[in-house]
Amino acid sequence: MIRLDALDAPGIAHGFFTRDGGVSDGIYASLNCGWGSGDEPDAVAENRARAASLLGVARDALATNNQVHGVSVVTVERAWPRGERPKADGMVTKQRGVALGILTADCVPVLFADPDASVIGAAHAGWRGALGGVLDTTVRAMVALGASAQRIHAGVGPAIAQASYEVGPEFPAPFLAQNATHARFFVTLPNGKYRFDLPGYVRSRLDGLGLAVVSATGGDTAAEPTRFFSYRRARLAGEPDYGRLLSAIALL
Repeated sequence: MIRLDALDAPGIAHGFFTRDGGVSDGIYASLNCGWGSGDEPDAVAENRARAASLLGVARDALATNNQVHGVSVVTVERAWPRGERPKADGMVTKQRGVALGILTADCVPVLFADPDASVIGAAHAGWRGALGGVLDTTVRAMVALGASAQRIHAGVGPAIAQASYEVGPEFPAPFLAQNATHARFFVTLPNGKYRFDLPGYVRSRLDGLGLAVVSATGGDTAAEPTRFFSYRRARLAGEPDYGRLLSAIALL
């Protein structure tokens, strides 16, 4: 798994996992942690358990949501069973021994920590959620638990990079309506389409929240098939499905 110095602190464990280290086969090889995939449930369960163990929590202590590309955030007290996952794209907690997990396959995973307040958070930022404010909502939920925005460290994980993310001619409009300076996240192509810098946009939203530190792992999920799962790469290759990467943070 990939780690960021910005999130390292006593009593906090985190990791942006790659696709390595699991038991799944074929297109899901090997550390596919997504219940929403067509992978064998037993394999997904074992992969999630391995990731939890690497974080230092119990094998059944990994909480993930039913992500819907929205802005809802839930406060986590325990890891819920597979069939009880809430529809939300952000999580926060003060509970020790529970890992907050975000599943992605091109979208941006963001992990948060206020070490002084022992409050952590995690958010799934696809373009819709990022535009709608899921990062802002996650930070507000952390503050409600006792965190301070000025103490929060944020880590941006691997996602689809601008070079791999072609979007249609209509795509920039809502971003430009929000702020005309967001034109800097788009490169115009000869075919009238654009390439969009989703990680850059996410970082700009985080920078606007007045956090203590914003750091990023880098990496292009769509262009690095041996390291990462990618929805876009799978679709371009005509594959029937794709695995999900896990990014997680826990208080120990």
